[in-house]
Amino acid sequence: MTKRILIVDDHADLRKLIRLTLMTTPYVLHEAANGRDALQRAAEINPDLVILDVMMPGDLNGYQVCQHIKDDPTLAHTTVMLITARGQQADLEEGARVRADAYLVKPFSPIQLLDLVTQTLGEGRTP
Repeated sequence: MTKRILIVDDHADLRKLIRLTLMTTPYVLHEAANGRDALQRAAEINPDLVILDVMMPGDLNGYQVCQHIKDDPTLAHTTVMLITARGQQADLEEGARVRADAYLVKPFSPIQLLDLVTQTLGEGRTP
């Protein structure tokens, strides 16, 4: 069964970069631009992985979205990868507190992203 990835970032350019990086993979890609949309899309598509920006406008940041996903019994199995420019120890601890499965600090290379996605989903990357 093809795995589904939900890409959540308020910057369309970063969503596009992630989409382009993953377009040669077998994953089905979906997008959301903010926390509320992310939760709605997650409920609709039941993703295997959510690639989630931490700092987003609106009433829900990435940490809060991650916590909602992990607290929802129908989505708790979902792997959440936080991406952020904030890589201080306190930020990593907050990611752990909300039960994020992976944390990628910006700027990152497409290869780093691809490797972390395949590792997080438990698949090897094909050369």
